[in-house]
Amino acid sequence: MARLRNITLCLPDWIESALPPPDHTYPRLEDRMGLAIRLARLNLEHGTGGPFGAAIFNPATGMLVSAGINLVVASKCSIAHAEIVAIAIAQQILGSHDLGATEMPSLQLVTSAEPCAMCLGAIPWSGLRSVICGARDEDIRAIGFDEGPKTPDWPMAFEARGIAVMRDVGRDDARKVLQDYLASGKPIYNGRSR
Repeated sequence: MARLRNITLCLPDWIESALPPPDHTYPRLEDRMGLAIRLARLNLEHGTGGPFGAAIFNPATGMLVSAGINLVVASKCSIAHAEIVAIAIAQQILGSHDLGATEMPSLQLVTSAEPCAMCLGAIPWSGLRSVICGARDEDIRAIGFDEGPKTPDWPMAFEARGIAVMRDVGRDDARKVLQDYLASGKPIYNGRSR
């Protein structure tokens, strides 16, 4: 049995040129979602992962904290979803596992598509205070991805925990990336459903 002491997830080289200068701000939700969808589109175009992008922002300043893309196939790691990657990078940049700690700003996750069952679990544990979604669960499932067992009332459950949820921001553009991914013939990777 091989023993590993750590794992490394590597973002592709193109991501640096896809991100704006560090002082760039995203004052509007549509601008933030535009970045998440653009990352999903570029991931498809470069063939570096699934059709999903995510970013974490400080909504008070509009500043980008971190960005993530789906790296599942490239990294051979089923948990390397765009949201998880963005959360992990933000935690490393900010030096805390708790992105909701009292000394932290109220951080916002913007994701090109609604989170799957796994990512829904990671969001409250990370401390994020709001989630903005593009494509809906049914848009993702329509192209063949298995999103896992999710309760339909997850937005209300998040709200009850103090995590604001907004859906359908840029949904048409986000759905187009999903449809283009399906048309490309790239893999629809799913675990066993039984």
